[in-house]
Amino acid sequence: MDIDIIAGTRPNLVKISPIIKAIHESNSREDLKYRLIYTGQHYDNSMSGCFFRDLDIPEPDIDLKVGSGSQAIQTAKIMVRYEEVLLKNKPDICLVVGDVNSTLACTLTAKKCKVPVAHVEAGIRSGDWDMPEEINRIAVDALSDWFYTTGESADKNLLDSGVSKTKIVTVGNTMIDSLKNYSRALKKPEIWETLELRNENYIVLTLHRPDNVDDATQLKSLLSTIDNSASGKRVIFPVHPRTRKILDSIEFESKNISLIDPLSYLEFIYLVKHSTGVITDSGGLSEETTYLRVPCITIRSTTERPETVTIGTNVLVGQNHKILSEFQNTMCTRNWKMSGLPKLWDGLASQRIVSHLATQHLRKTSSI
Repeated sequence: MDIDIIAGTRPNLVKISPIIKAIHESNSREDLKYRLIYTGQHYDNSMSGCFFRDLDIPEPDIDLKVGSGSQAIQTAKIMVRYEEVLLKNKPDICLVVGDVNSTLACTLTAKKCKVPVAHVEAGIRSGDWDMPEEINRIAVDALSDWFYTTGESADKNLLDSGVSKTKIVTVGNTMIDSLKNYSRALKKPEIWETLELRNENYIVLTLHRPDNVDDATQLKSLLSTIDNSASGKRVIFPVHPRTRKILDSIEFESKNISLIDPLSYLEFIYLVKHSTGVITDSGGLSEETTYLRVPCITIRSTTERPETVTIGTNVLVGQNHKILSEFQNTMCTRNWKMSGLPKLWDGLASQRIVSHLATQHLRKTSSI
């Protein structure tokens, strides 16, 4: 079976790394051959290059090099360039992960070229149609042929939308696979010594969603609230390049927040693992903090990963600054809720995916 593995962003790379590893280690690896297609949606070294190195991902077989642009421009460029690839050589299946523009664009293109699609992280829903990712998820799941899910909530969403149970494969979470695979390779970032960090004496902050960062006034107000409620703890904020541009346009003085450049995967997870807690608007990071048992405050009203709230360490606080302040103080006193690990978050999701793909290959060859 020939597989196109699609990636375009840093979260995509975290999700495909263990799948590639599992293919290489599989007893069926001679029957499962892959072609890594990198779209270049995240195109600079700080946003992607170091992730290839950290996660032992081979150089892409094909780099579409789409670069930046609006969602429509990115999606269109990826579709045009991936279609050119497929017209020359079609795989047996196109494997897409997550919910970014690359995921949607390659799904649309593959289906129009009559290539089946398998969606890793299928079925997750936030219910928030203002999120571009939510639109991508629903569209990709409407077109996919196989659905690899993280758990029961995603399964239910797919079944409720009419997907056949026979097409749903509950595998677990490939992001957790990467965490387990590289838990002993984490790197202390240079800022550890520069900022005099110690275990659990700082908080990690990440922000990237448009609702939180695109409006300069809203961003400044949010950062001021975090700064004032940090209880004297340093807040380490690796700044997304797009957010950095907005911050550069406003006057913001902080007592506790330290702005730093984006970190590599191994450095960032090290920082998260040893922190007091995390404040974020990232769904993926709430999964990683759940596995690491690190308290997490999510500045959103909804989440597509409800198990991080019902089972894990995550708490949703919306954009209500009073609530954020209250939970922030709770985090600083380490008076956090009890948590556990969702089912199948055991580091073996990728093996389950590869095993299923191998089974489909055997069924295909036996029917010829």
